[in-house]
Amino acid sequence: RMKIESDDIEILSGIRHGYTLGSPIHLLIRNNDHVNWLDSMSVSPVDKVNDNKKISRPRPGHADLPGLIKYRFDDARNVLERASARETTMRVAVGAIAKKFFKEFNIEFGSHVVRMGEIVVPEEILQGLRKKSINAEADSSLVRCLSSEYSNKMIQLIDRLAKKGDTSGGICEVIVKNLPPGLGSYVHWDRKLDGLLSAALMSIQAVKGVEFGLGFKASELPGSAVHDQLEYRDDKIYRLSNNAGGLEGGMTNGEDLIVRLAMKPLSTLRKTLKSINLDKKENESAHFERADIAAIGACGVVAEAGTACTLMESFLDKFGRDNLAEIRENYTHFQEYLRSRLSK
Repeated sequence: RMKIESDDIEILSGIRHGYTLGSPIHLLIRNNDHVNWLDSMSVSPVDKVNDNKKISRPRPGHADLPGLIKYRFDDARNVLERASARETTMRVAVGAIAKKFFKEFNIEFGSHVVRMGEIVVPEEILQGLRKKSINAEADSSLVRCLSSEYSNKMIQLIDRLAKKGDTSGGICEVIVKNLPPGLGSYVHWDRKLDGLLSAALMSIQAVKGVEFGLGFKASELPGSAVHDQLEYRDDKIYRLSNNAGGLEGGMTNGEDLIVRLAMKPLSTLRKTLKSINLDKKENESAHFERADIAAIGACGVVAEAGTACTLMESFLDKFGRDNLAEIRENYTHFQEYLRSRLSK
């Protein structure tokens, strides 16, 4: 896909000499493939009879059919192009700015793939790998998996599915290190950080589940095996585990934020599924144009961006938002308070 989507970003306003101005930052990303679609995506009326790009066979699992019904379209192309995950390109661009902001406070973001189909990286392997520079390690893998052994297994799975014309889902994990405690709220339902993050991440195309820390596994265990116990050590407060994934009561607790996303298999298959022709009212195979086999690694990159943007709102709510110098001063004062409040 990168052969037709090697897009560049243009910054049109909001930045001068490498610094933000306080005005809105205007970003533009041109779809290089659009030149091949000038007729079928023309803003002017066209002869629909001759438009061979019309789609009347919706794909199961995609937004095609409910979108057609919602807006009373007669061509699923109107739905397909707007529902496309291509939209996440701009989320990643905005997230890059948010992550650059967080570098000022030594807050690091990373993502990696922990599962693809039936290939699962064991937790005992992940524990050691998470301590490394996550994105540097993940970027060295074609599938953004931290383990070279399991990365190869995932690549072999993709090759097998490609021959079958099928697709795979999986699970990616986002980790944010060095977050301060107290971002979010335990008071207001609409400011609880786990709720805000869930909304941002569930809106990513093909994501069907979001969990923090132990997530659903916590429902299987007794409380004594779930909740992160506390102790003083070396004049500091430590948690003996991070099963909460860095969030307690809708707020960050100072531990690494760990969030996982479950992504379903992509819904455009070369081995097309059964569908219907809405024009002919007949049973036919679903539409196929182009598709990836698996996109869970890309999903992790998008999830990083969504996490960064959501955290930035909560961060600015707590530490101010007028200019970086004041935000840094407020953050420094908060760090001093933490040392005095939590140390012996």
